[in-house]
Amino acid sequence: MTASGEPRSSGGAKLLTFAAWSVLVLGLWLWGREITGVPAPLPGLGGGAVAGAPGLRLPAAHTPLGAAPPARVDMPSIGIQAPVVSRGLDKDGAIDPPPYDRPGTVGWWGGGAQPGTAGTALLVGHVDTASKPAVFYGLSSAKPGDSVRVVRADGTVAEFTVEDVQVYERAGFDPHKAYGPRVPGRAELRLVTCGGTYDKAAKQYSANVVVSAYLTGEGARTGATA
Repeated sequence: MTASGEPRSSGGAKLLTFAAWSVLVLGLWLWGREITGVPAPLPGLGGGAVAGAPGLRLPAAHTPLGAAPPARVDMPSIGIQAPVVSRGLDKDGAIDPPPYDRPGTVGWWGGGAQPGTAGTALLVGHVDTASKPAVFYGLSSAKPGDSVRVVRADGTVAEFTVEDVQVYERAGFDPHKAYGPRVPGRAELRLVTCGGTYDKAAKQYSANVVVSAYLTGEGARTGATA
């Protein structure tokens, strides 16, 4: 948070998006516009041991679910329980995040996969505002094996398991590795917020935190959530 109280870029700046893989490398934008990242080696892909987490074995992937938009995301290990709203692209071709007056709300890129369906669904949220932490403030403390539950608008619950947490810096960013599907045909999820250090002059963060998860179950149906 800034001592001066000026708005941070955090979630309100530009988040990396991928409207179509065919044009991905031609026009990517990220929160902070200039923030790019360093690709990291892929860890375990589920159903096996996890790189950097000796002894931890992740569950097998679940068959993708039918289509239904997300309504709420719960991540008990880091205290996230938040409504999800669909967001489009702004004039620069970046995901338009939730407004600053809704710091507890998560944005879902409505032009991409729906959480639980085959492909990579993207959820974005602010890390903080000028005065307090926001919905994804604790995202960087997530760990492989953590559970992410997405309650969908039809009452179904898509249950995901975190497989890795990465912080992407500026140089050498590879969008396919960071945001592309890890396993073809698998239902995957990316939760993204700002990270690294905050540049007061540029009003932006130096990196993004990307939590990658994949579908491992289907929970009991709940009442549909608006």
